[in-house]
Amino acid sequence: MIYDIKLQIAYQYANPAVGGRHVVCVMPLDMPGQRVQASLLDITPRPEERLDRLDFFGNRITEFSFRGPHDSVAFTMKARIERLVIPSLPSNAIALSAMPAALAAQRDLGPNSPLHFLSPSVRVPRDRAMTAFAHGALHPDMDVAEAVVAVGSALHRHMKFDPEATTVDTPATEAFAKRHGVCQDFSHIMIACLRGIGIPAGYVSGFLRTLPPPGKPRLEGADAMHAWVRAWCGPDAGWIEFDPTNDKLAGEDHIVVARGRDYADVSPIKGTMRISGGQKSKQAVDVIPLAG
Repeated sequence: MIYDIKLQIAYQYANPAVGGRHVVCVMPLDMPGQRVQASLLDITPRPEERLDRLDFFGNRITEFSFRGPHDSVAFTMKARIERLVIPSLPSNAIALSAMPAALAAQRDLGPNSPLHFLSPSVRVPRDRAMTAFAHGALHPDMDVAEAVVAVGSALHRHMKFDPEATTVDTPATEAFAKRHGVCQDFSHIMIACLRGIGIPAGYVSGFLRTLPPPGKPRLEGADAMHAWVRAWCGPDAGWIEFDPTNDKLAGEDHIVVARGRDYADVSPIKGTMRISGGQKSKQAVDVIPLAG
């Protein structure tokens, strides 16, 4: 499937900001199963400094800064993506009981090494309640891929999607206790559950193609950024991706932007600036399927 994607993020400040430095992570990845045919990121006003680079995990990062005062910042990302993924479970996933030995044999410390995705991270603590929940979803003789799906499906049944229940800063433990949250919460909780039972797991940010109700026109800007989970199933099977919010393996409707240990590694924008007063922001996403 080929998609045209457009993301717009705008910030309006109550008073002019000075000396802003920012890092943006919104450009889709070019990787196996996903080809970037064209992409661009426009920043308004034009920054005095800009650097486009890859981070440790291979994500496309843009750093930029302003020296003078500015009362707004706007980003527009456009891309044409070919996504070729048929979701399926690997037939060569290792048994869950074999995971400790498989991890002990790992010598690679590169970006894709499972060793980076097993310990607690900034947004994903080790939590006894989540670990116990994960154990409750398992059955004897499961392989790792089956365990990942079982935990993700159990979490989907346990949690309710509720955009009013949490904010971007809500801890995973709080969302799990409330049993309400959004895709970021579902993903952080699932990562904590998997790591708690010894499965390396990470966070994926991206876009999800959504469909309007039958007979209704598609609303421009109605899509949103999304998040899901990747988990390591052994040296031969590698990584699989699962969307606990929608209880499904990630497939051609999931367009990958970035991968990391949790949201802190791949947040769309972060930075610092000198400012007084508040700010307003708005975001719009369009994911348009083309012939593919």
